[in-house]
Amino acid sequence: MMTRLAIAGYRSLRDITVTLGPLNVVTGANGSGKSSLYRALKLLADIAQGRIIQSLATEGGLQSTLWAGPEAVSRAMKAATKPVQGLVRKKPVSLKLGFSGTDYGYAIDLGLPRPDSRSKFSSDPEIKVESQWTGERLGRANAFAVRNGPSVRIRSDSGEWRQAYTHLASFDSMMTHCSDPRDAVELLVLRERMRDWRFYDHLRTDRDAPARKPQVGTYTPVLASDGSDLAAAVQTIREIGDAE
Repeated sequence: MMTRLAIAGYRSLRDITVTLGPLNVVTGANGSGKSSLYRALKLLADIAQGRIIQSLATEGGLQSTLWAGPEAVSRAMKAATKPVQGLVRKKPVSLKLGFSGTDYGYAIDLGLPRPDSRSKFSSDPEIKVESQWTGERLGRANAFAVRNGPSVRIRSDSGEWRQAYTHLASFDSMMTHCSDPRDAVELLVLRERMRDWRFYDHLRTDRDAPARKPQVGTYTPVLASDGSDLAAAVQTIREIGDAE
């Protein structure tokens, strides 16, 4: 179970860490960051599907999703004597996402590549750093897989590091390219777990909605994100639920 979610530099979330329980309800005023928190979770899920770059592009690109406020909040801003507004960036562009649970944790840092006039994709974000570890908090002793730029290292069962990749593309995640049932089973387990995440914020109810179309029904313990197997999921609940 996920117990902690961390987000930095994403939309209205400058730097936040949220402790999670079995059931979580997020409330707040408009513009307080509820949707950003939810969308950050969807971005994490997209990493395991191998489409994090495409997902950021559909949001308007990395520049459109970054925290637009100041890099540091001054005392004057906290005292409300100076407006909280963004200034000229001095630090590298960075979007950081991560989560952890009782058994595994994962974090990613995305930024912008160096300008390249020869490419039409020079505005695409690139993956700078990735880390996977065992337990709730990352440390030197419990890191399992570490990616820095194009280099990926994975720790063996004996505790020694081996070079898994030396030229991993900036748009490819180690989550999808380094998972291996023999040499990187922890990475594989976490990837498959993230692929099982479901988001039900766009369930259509119109005439052409997937849930209204004829489907072949099979045992369905988890409803699809688009609701296409709704009838099968309801029947599954009926059959495995409490008879009373």
